[in-house]
Amino acid sequence: MELVIEQYLIRRQPYYRPIAGEVELYQAAYAVRMPLMLKGPTGCGKTRFVEYMAWKLGRPLITLACNEDMTGSDLVGRYLLDVNGTRWQDGPLTLAARYGAICYLDEIVEARQDTTVVIHPLTDARRVLPLEKRAELVHAHADFQLVISYNPGYQSALKDLKQSTKQRFGAIDFDYPEAAIEAEVVMHEGSVSREVAQKLVGIATGSRRLKGHGLDEGISTRMLIYAGSLIGQGVDPGAACRLALVRPLTDDPDLREALDGVVRAFF
Repeated sequence: MELVIEQYLIRRQPYYRPIAGEVELYQAAYAVRMPLMLKGPTGCGKTRFVEYMAWKLGRPLITLACNEDMTGSDLVGRYLLDVNGTRWQDGPLTLAARYGAICYLDEIVEARQDTTVVIHPLTDARRVLPLEKRAELVHAHADFQLVISYNPGYQSALKDLKQSTKQRFGAIDFDYPEAAIEAEVVMHEGSVSREVAQKLVGIATGSRRLKGHGLDEGISTRMLIYAGSLIGQGVDPGAACRLALVRPLTDDPDLREALDGVVRAFF
């Protein structure tokens, strides 16, 4: 493997708790190099899942967090100036396609639609990436796979993937796990007792019932792990929950009071 790509190998096994056969589905998709779309709410484990699968498959993982200012050059590469003149630098998508990594584009709908069309030639039978500025056609390495993620419940009609893009991917749905499994994850990642983990999950469950009733999103598993980590450091549970769960979620005084009440009911 080229030295340039070895830095993207995941050396240690990431913790991931399988839920509903998603590991086997991913393995089957990777065997035929199917592009994959991971759909689910913020902080439910999509990124950790991709990291785990890259480790399990022994493939480098190149991740790019998409944003509205991202251009096609941010994906494929650009010419840079140095002391010797100009030199070409591959972007993350080109690196992955050239050397056989998994390329993970996180929250793909945050990128402009005129940018996302760059991925189209890599997601059909052609598996090529045109580099127009270099007059080069990169044929994807046999081990290359493209994975994207987004939160369909958080997108407006103006910020959604085109059907012409969606239909190029297989899709795996993600959601917050059932309470017992989520508590197991919080125990492991937050280094807290089962009792504390179960209480944190109970708070999250209460917040998720408010989605669509003032909250865009409920408390995520990621946020529970933050709260658990603070409690593990000796922070008062109520204060930890306010810092890691309630205050980041909303600025609305009434919603904050309602969530603070849920926290007080558990701690």
